[in-house]
Parts: sequence; structure tokens; C-alpha cells
Amino acid sequence: MKAFTFQGIMFGVCLIVVALLTIVPAGAGPIDGFKGQQGTIRISGGTAHIPVMKEAAKRIMTENPEIQISVAGGGSGVGIKQVGEGLVDIGNSGRKPSDEETAKYGLEHFKWAIDGVGVVVNPKNPVKTLSRDQLKAIFAGNETSWRALGGQDKMINVYTRDKASGTRAVFWKKALDKGVITARANFVVSNGAMKSAIGNDPYGIGYVSVGHMDATVAPVALDGVVPTLDTVKSGAYKVARGLYSNTKGEPSGLTALFIEYLFSTEGRQIVMEKGFIPVR
Repeated sequence: MKAFTFQGIMFGVCLIVVALLTIVPAGAGPIDGFKGQQGTIRISGGTAHIPVMKEAAKRIMTENPEIQISVAGGGSGVGIKQVGEGLVDIGNSGRKPSDEETAKYGLEHFKWAIDGVGVVVNPKNPVKTLSRDQLKAIFAGNETSWRALGGQDKMINVYTRDKASGTRAVFWKKALDKGVITARANFVVSNGAMKSAIGNDPYGIGYVSVGHMDATVAPVALDGVVPTLDTVKSGAYKVARGLYSNTKGEPSGLTALFIEYLFSTEGRQIVMEKGFIPVR
């Protein structure tokens, strides 16, 4: 029987490593799949998705100047409709498309993150916790003064999103138990617009994606649980939803590469950096 020395074994291991390094380029990953490609990717829909979409697009286009990626909002309903009608390649939504929408447009769904939807007020507002019943009374227009909730003797200004918004759909279903939203509510068009409105209104109340929360607004605890990335991840905060990228049929070409990139290690890191919980 032939004897194997330690030096011989290590020499063999080194040869294998060198061979692997020759086959697999250093730093190879999903973004390398875009090399040598050219064309466009059109994206629209949910506004919660935009920070992730823009960062992914920037990194891809920086490395590949022959690729152009456009990112627009409009809300979940717009994203679903536009991708279904072939106006964009990826339609983002903050809710899973309904069975009817899926069948009508032949959609494929890709859930790449989990996000919470939290109640926010102006940082100067002393009211930082509400019960679910209090919240429903506010949004129904039955509770109109901050004084009754421990704040100033000022009228509550309610802000909401339009019915095409996935953020609104989840908030209405899981925070308001599908309750009434007062006709006196002020409508805003995006998470960014909601932050701006609440940040400039000391007596306003609204809701935004947890991933969009920053120092311009103050989160409000719902039944004692503050909406944060950690409480959403643990399941303690229940007002949460998936973030989806939808395509008309199975994605191919650049669209397939972009979807793959969202699920890659680098893509998941972008998702986390933007305040969301990545999904494998």
C-alpha cells in the first residue's frame, strides 16, 4: 500500500485550491451576470420598495453602463397593473397580488423582504402610545382631540394613503381591522410624502413603512409594542407585510438577473441597510 505523507496531502490540497481559484474568479457573484449585457429594466409600483430598487439599480448601472434601469413609484396597484399590461418589466407591490390579478395578468411573485407598517406622529407630540381601539377611533373620525389622549387641546389631523397603496391595504386590514377611515383624512401619495406631512404637522398622525422611519417622525407604540425592525422580525409587532416584485410570466434576461440580484448576499445586505428583513 502506498504511504501518503502530510506534505504530500497538503500539496494536493493546494493544487485543488489553485484549480478552484482558476475556475471561479475572485469576487464572482450575481452582479457579474450583468457583465457584457445591455438594455433596459423598467420598474414601478410600491413606494416602500424604492430605496432598495434605487440602490440595486445604482450598483448595477455603475458596473454596467450599457444597462439602464428606471425606478418609479405610484403604489402597489399601479405596479401590478403596469407590469400586467406590459408597461414595465417589474411591478412592485406591498401586498401579494390577488388571485384575480394573478390570473388576469399571468403574474409571477417574488417576495424578497418583510416590512412593518407603523403609526407615526410629529416628534413634538407627547402621545407616543395608543391602544388599537384608540387608533381605530382616531382614523374613523370619532376621536378628534389630542387632549383626550394625553396631548394638547388641539384637533387631530389624520393622514392616509389612496386605495392603490399596499401600505394602506395592510394598515387598514391589520391595524384598523378593516374599520372606517374618515372622509376628512388628508391623502398623501407615498411613504416619503407621509413623512414630510407628519414632520411638518405637530398635530398630524399617519402611518409609514418601518423601513422609511427616521428622525423626522416619531413611532407610536400600538398596544404597547413599538414598530421597529426588531419587533417586526420577532413577530411581536403584528402590522407587517411582504414586499413583492412581480413579473408577467417567468422573468428572463435582465429582469431575471435583477430578481436574482435581490436574493443574493449583496442584495440581501441592501435590503437590511434600507430597514427591511430579507427573505431567502
